[in-house]
Amino acid sequence: MSDCLFCRIIAGEIPSKKVYEDELCFAFYDIDPQAPTHFLVIPKAHISSVSAIDAENSAVVGHIFEVIAKLTRELGMESYRVVSNIGEQAGQSVFHLHFHVLGGRDMTWPPG
Repeated sequence: MSDCLFCRIIAGEIPSKKVYEDELCFAFYDIDPQAPTHFLVIPKAHISSVSAIDAENSAVVGHIFEVIAKLTRELGMESYRVVSNIGEQAGQSVFHLHFHVLGGRDMTWPPG
C-alpha cells in the first residue's frame, strides 16, 4: 500500500533504525520509545491488524513470534511485553499489523 507508513518503511522510502529483516518480516526501533528497549516487528505483506489474520496469512504471525524470541535473546531481554493494538479505540495509529516489543523497565498491570 503506497500510503501505508510501515509499507513505506519496508520499501526504504522512510528511514528507520533496523533491528532485523528477512523475507517475511522487518523489525525496527520505535521512534517514540515507551521503554528502554522498544522495537516493532511487522510483516512485509500488508495486513491491517490482528483482526485481518486468516488461514492464508497466519503463518507469518508464527514466524514473527519466532523472530521476537530470537531478537530478545540476542538483546539479553529476559523479561518483556509484546503488544498489538487493534483499532483506534485501542490505540492503533498505523493500520499495518505490528507487534511492539518493550523491555528494560517494570511493566504495570493493567496497562492503559
